[in-house]
Amino acid sequence: MFWHGINLHWAYSTLLPSIKRKTLCSHAAKDILHDGFLRFALTTSPNRDAEPHAYLRTIVQNLILEQYRKDSYFHEYQQQADLEEPAAVSAEHLADIRQRLELVTQIIQDLPTRCRQVFVMYRIEGHAQQDIASQLNISVNMVERHLIRALLDIRAAREQFLK
Repeated sequence: MFWHGINLHWAYSTLLPSIKRKTLCSHAAKDILHDGFLRFALTTSPNRDAEPHAYLRTIVQNLILEQYRKDSYFHEYQQQADLEEPAAVSAEHLADIRQRLELVTQIIQDLPTRCRQVFVMYRIEGHAQQDIASQLNISVNMVERHLIRALLDIRAAREQFLK
C-alpha cells in the first residue's frame, strides 16, 4: 500500500524498527515516524517525489536528532524499551493510517492560505513566531491568531473523525 509514493509496509516494517533502535522507545519511534509523514506531506521540495523513501528517511533522521537535542537539553533519560521483533502490520492497520494521514493533510490544505503558511512554518519547519512575522510581513499577534485558527480547525476535524 502506497501513500505519496511511500510504501507504508516498508515504513512500518523497516523504518520504524530502525527509529526504535535509535530512540530506545517504541512510543517515541512512532511519534517520530508520524511527524515525518506530516513533514513529508507538507513539503514542496522537488526531491520529495524523486526519492520518496530517501527523503522520508532524511526527515526522520533530522527528527531523531531534534529529539536527542531536546532530551539532552532537559537532561531527560528515556527508559530502554524492549527491543522485540516488530509485529506484522496488517493491511487494515496500514489502510487506517493512510486514511488518517490523508485526513490531516486535507485539513491542513483546506486552511486559508496565510493560515496554512503560518502553521507549516511554525509546526512543520520549526520557525519562531517572530521570524514568521518578519518573513510574512505581519505582526506576531497575527501569527498567533493564524496558529490558533489552524489548531482549532484541526481539533474540530479530529473530533468529527472520532465520532
